[in-house]
Amino acid sequence: MFAVVRTGGKQYRIAADQKIIVDRLPGEAGDTVTLGDVLLMGEGSDLKAAAGQVVTAEIVAQTKGDKVIIFKKKRRHNYRRKNGHRQDHTVLKIVAIGGEAPKKAPAKKAEPKAEAAPAVEAAPAAEAPKKAAAPKKAAAPKAEAAAPAAEKKTAKPKAAANKAAKPAAE
Repeated sequence: MFAVVRTGGKQYRIAADQKIIVDRLPGEAGDTVTLGDVLLMGEGSDLKAAAGQVVTAEIVAQTKGDKVIIFKKKRRHNYRRKNGHRQDHTVLKIVAIGGEAPKKAPAKKAEPKAEAAPAVEAAPAAEAPKKAAAPKKAAAPKAEAAAPAAEKKTAKPKAAANKAAKPAAE
């Protein structure tokens, strides 16, 4: 008996008591996993309907694959980047092929919860107490603002005069 299953975007041809390495699946070593995406089943040269069938497997280990080196280089630009990656894998031992998939119960519509309504009512109540805007400061009198500007204006001509005096002294 063999089957073709799809997991992790890849397809695997499996038989009973066979060990396969697939992309990481959740679970610990010793846990049982059901692969529900069975594409094809058969025995010998005759094929069987795979609709509604499942494959049961046991997780043997959670491992990592070999390191893959990613090396990027751009000629004549002194650009070299070396990076590595190890893919997570799960080692599965196929326990049983075939068997009916557990049928899902029809989804029941959830009744509106009583807690949800008070949350909506509480939101407008939270918005009600708003702080009053802070009063704006009065504008400073123009005479006070003009005085520091006048001092700065007098400082600039002195600096210009000093620059002009230095070349003459030499």
